[in-house]
Amino acid sequence: MRRSVETQSVPSATRAFTLVEVLVTVVVLSIATVIVIPSMNSTGVLRVQSAVRQTVADITFAQSDAMAYQSRRAIWFERVPVDPYATPWEFTVGNGYTLAEVNGPLLDLNTHAMFHPDDQVGPYSRNFDHDRYGGARITQANFDDDGMLIFDALGGPVQGLTSEESSEGGFVEIVGGANDEWVFRINVSPMTGRIVVERVVP
Repeated sequence: MRRSVETQSVPSATRAFTLVEVLVTVVVLSIATVIVIPSMNSTGVLRVQSAVRQTVADITFAQSDAMAYQSRRAIWFERVPVDPYATPWEFTVGNGYTLAEVNGPLLDLNTHAMFHPDDQVGPYSRNFDHDRYGGARITQANFDDDGMLIFDALGGPVQGLTSEESSEGGFVEIVGGANDEWVFRINVSPMTGRIVVERVVP
């Protein structure tokens, strides 16, 4: 004879967080906040530094290209294309620069701007108004009282498009941050064209 056994379900106890678990969670969130918030604030300087590194790389490229092709190269600061993909190219005063070949006593960016090595359609230029640079601005560019840095066929900076006289050097100043607290100066030495970056305390 079989017996039937009735099983009774035991109500499960409701589980709550203990005081220790709550405290551990609060501590972990506090540590995460301390780590994350300064990192978020540092993105401004990282973007300004990105603009500085990009400028140094492009100056170095222009100097190397001049030596490689035994032909003068120039970087015209505060000149950017209106539309890099429009033909013919048109340039205007702006927050950036354009690299160009030097073929005589006059420099016309519409015809002498270099093609970008990664994009054979647009000119070799940088516009810091783009979001990736986080509001970085070129506030000064001074090379022999001019906004143009020119390298001769040996990669040395010179004073003019056709001048054989060595440049006295110069600098580009890039500013950024929420309150323009980050100021970097890219110095180009006379004769050698050596590049030195320094932070300027406002």
